[in-house]
Amino acid sequence: MEITWYGHSCFRLTERSYATVVTDPFDNKIAGYGALKLKADIVTVSHDAPGHNNAEVVKGTSHVIDGAGEFEIGGVFITGVATDGGSVKKKGKDTSSRNTVYVFDYDGITVAHLGDLKQVPTQSEIEMLGTINVAMVPVGGGGGLNAAKAAEVISLIEPNIVVPMHYATPAAKVSLDSLNKFIKEMGLSKPESQSSLKVTRSGLPEETKVIVLEYQKS
Repeated sequence: MEITWYGHSCFRLTERSYATVVTDPFDNKIAGYGALKLKADIVTVSHDAPGHNNAEVVKGTSHVIDGAGEFEIGGVFITGVATDGGSVKKKGKDTSSRNTVYVFDYDGITVAHLGDLKQVPTQSEIEMLGTINVAMVPVGGGGGLNAAKAAEVISLIEPNIVVPMHYATPAAKVSLDSLNKFIKEMGLSKPESQSSLKVTRSGLPEETKVIVLEYQKS
């Protein structure tokens, strides 16, 4: 299967003979990057915010998933796990912001999109996710995990591959921390960078590996 990053928390997951998924499509006026021009069978929305919920911009979509549950669409098994998302201040009051983590199972290859996860998940939430091969992890703070919390979550999930998302880039309009903070937190020098990620069962590393994707224009 192939995973392509379009900036912020938006990815496209494709595999021949399976449904195509787009995660957290953004309003480019809010998130920056270019206007999205994507096609997909399924759109997932981690939470209801303009940087993550612009589902109508994705063409050809037959299913929009915006909460917890179990789904089987076009050969892809999808599990949505609700997390409390921490709290956000609105007009001086703390309010819980719902977040949904999605796990996509493409014939035994599992990909987790953590959405705007803010807090380290509980043990029961971790168990609900199951075994994860590839994890897309917010690392830049703002609405999502900061570098230190991201590293802690990765140590709990123990994926084969980590793809950082939701961090500062030259194209991003949202105020976020740089990728370098996360790289230092993980004790890495310079991670591997590539235009897209092709995942096969036989190619999964035994030790957790961080792969930085270059954001693409759709």
